Amino acid sequence: MVPVRHVTDSERRARLAVRHALAPAFRVASPEAVTAALTVLHATEPATVHLSCWARSASVTVADLDRALHTDRSLVKQLAMRRTLFVFPRDLLPAAWAGPSARVAATERARMAKDAVLAGLAGDGHDWLDRARAEVLAVLATEPEGRTAIELRRAVPMIDVKLTGTTGGQAPAARVLTQLGATADMVRGVNTGGWHTSRPRWTLMKDWLGEIPAPVTAAEGYRELIRRWLFSFGPGTEDDLVWWLGSTKAVVRAALADLGAVPVTLDHDATGWLLPDDLDEVPDPGPWAALLPVLDPTVMGWQHRDFYLGQHRAALFDTRGNAGTTAWADGRAVGCWVQDESGVVELRLLEDVPDATRHALDTEAARLTTWLDGFRVPSLYSSPAMKAPPRLTSPGAPR
Repeated sequence: MVPVRHVTDSERRARLAVRHALAPAFRVASPEAVTAALTVLHATEPATVHLSCWARSASVTVADLDRALHTDRSLVKQLAMRRTLFVFPRDLLPAAWAGPSARVAATERARMAKDAVLAGLAGDGHDWLDRARAEVLAVLATEPEGRTAIELRRAVPMIDVKLTGTTGGQAPAARVLTQLGATADMVRGVNTGGWHTSRPRWTLMKDWLGEIPAPVTAAEGYRELIRRWLFSFGPGTEDDLVWWLGSTKAVVRAALADLGAVPVTLDHDATGWLLPDDLDEVPDPGPWAALLPVLDPTVMGWQHRDFYLGQHRAALFDTRGNAGTTAWADGRAVGCWVQDESGVVELRLLEDVPDATRHALDTEAARLTTWLDGFRVPSLYSSPAMKAPPRLTSPGAPR
């Protein structure tokens, strides 16, 4: 197909600001609206979900997330793309279950079965895993409110063992629960810890949701995920989609064809894709600033990131490809943020910015400091910029 038009990096940054609810005029009012804007939220670190919502709303609170995740259950945590935990809108779960979650579940099963054999647990390994799965599900069938991982280990002794000589890094109990989560038999239910921790009661999916959404085929699932991604993140390349889905070019190409996606040229001689009803130029939303948490969906949304990272990739990502915190100005990541001993948010910028931009970033730092109210956000991920402050800092308050 012949590309229909050219989309510059500047327009891509404008789309990012509008579609991701980052520009002030496009902020939204609820966790559900934030999640819809981004298709899904990264949930590897529990605090990321809350801080991603905070950045895109003037009013979202911890209580709002608790309502959406645990009371209304309009948002659900599901292991999916790239074996990563995400928060999904409830109506998008069937697409995940049929597509990327099923792929992850199959991979996890193969690895676990292999390790069971290496550890001498049982036959071909699949027998052991099937029995372990069945025993966990039988326990949960009598506990509609679910059980914690510790309680499940105690209730199912066969998963509370140590394996030697195996390839997996997790203990058997965690891996069995992970596999059951990927197959959507179980779900991370009520969190027994604070908003920044992950201590869920594992619960049967049917008990958690009440009515399970209708299943779809793998092709239908991938197509719907790609459709939503294209609206949120498009234009993107095939490589972006393959990376984001953790899938194959064949899957991506089939979905793009089914959707009637339209090719456009991008800066740096790349070809991107847009939905056929989303070809109009998105106007520049004007100046904006944002502070995003580690692993935020915006900074992690594409494989090719130069249009918003510029020369800062090495400073803002760790060596395993995980993004640290980021400070954004008009669609570009210009630095990161950290907290001091008292919880005050400080900027660490990687380049000079105009005074008006600096003031906007300082205002966001003060807003986040107020929202956190002295709480220091823990994280397993720190970028070089977070560890080694550059020359530009701020006290986290408007000047």
